[in-house]
Amino acid sequence: MTKFSYFLGSEQWQPEELLEHAQLARKAGFDMVTISEHFHPWVDDHSASNFTWATLGALARELKNMDLGTGVTTPLWRIHPGVIAQACATIDRFTKSTFHLGVGTGENINEGPLGYEFPKYEERANRMKEALTIIKRLLSGEKLTFEGEYYNTNSAKLYTPPLKEVPIWLAAGGPKSATLAAEYADGLMISVKNPEDAYEKVINPSKQKSEELGKTNLRVHTYRWTMFADNDEDAWESLKSWRGLRAPNRLQELDPMVLRETSDSLGREEIMSKFSRAGNIEELVNIYKPLVEDFESEIVTIQISSIDQPKTIELLGKELLPKLKK
Repeated sequence: MTKFSYFLGSEQWQPEELLEHAQLARKAGFDMVTISEHFHPWVDDHSASNFTWATLGALARELKNMDLGTGVTTPLWRIHPGVIAQACATIDRFTKSTFHLGVGTGENINEGPLGYEFPKYEERANRMKEALTIIKRLLSGEKLTFEGEYYNTNSAKLYTPPLKEVPIWLAAGGPKSATLAAEYADGLMISVKNPEDAYEKVINPSKQKSEELGKTNLRVHTYRWTMFADNDEDAWESLKSWRGLRAPNRLQELDPMVLRETSDSLGREEIMSKFSRAGNIEELVNIYKPLVEDFESEIVTIQISSIDQPKTIELLGKELLPKLKK
């Protein structure tokens, strides 16, 4: 049965607001909350940037019976993969449910501001292989000495280990990361903009790799970003914190000011055309139902922005979730 997750956008909301939204999501009937993990937001004028791991501690204490997950963190520069494993184990012990580690190969807005070089994809992928190897082995209880090209550990061990399994999901936007997820992670995370493209570029390559490795079950976590508004002004207002997310060169740029200026130079219509949009519940059903039925998702995350987020969360619980759970 599919679990439904509500997305907490740490690039828009302050941590106290994220906690309030998570509590509303629990009341609305969501099974899980997924939170983004950034150092910099996507724009500099309507933005926030909390330390997600601290916020997760608060969420774990307040929402003991809800699954929690990162969507996503990058265990490659700012935080050593061994420390990511330690963080996972701690959050796991606070929650009575499951903590899901969602990882990705990153963006320069989170690494460049702290002085790290943001390399091309090949190096990022190779780093991810080493990072996930370290994380998995530490979570399994191993006392680990590891000598890699990028990371080393010396008799490292989690003396506060997890009490439960921590599934690891790797975000993929193309075939290279899709095959990486099949080999090194427990599941695949995919942001679905166009379902046909998502299947061709991500799902099928990951399934093929899984079959080659003798894995019979590809675990899939899908999500899709939607503006929820019935007019252009409200749609644009709801998108202000996220408009840099679809700006050209978004992976390489480190300054949210530049991403804002770039996205604003494109014009509202072009930026809004890069996101899904719904003005009522039936349109939302049409957007998210394929993620449940066509992708056979284990988890579907509702990423949604509106001018009244608390009211929208309540509406999702009353009218969208019952239709998706049928």
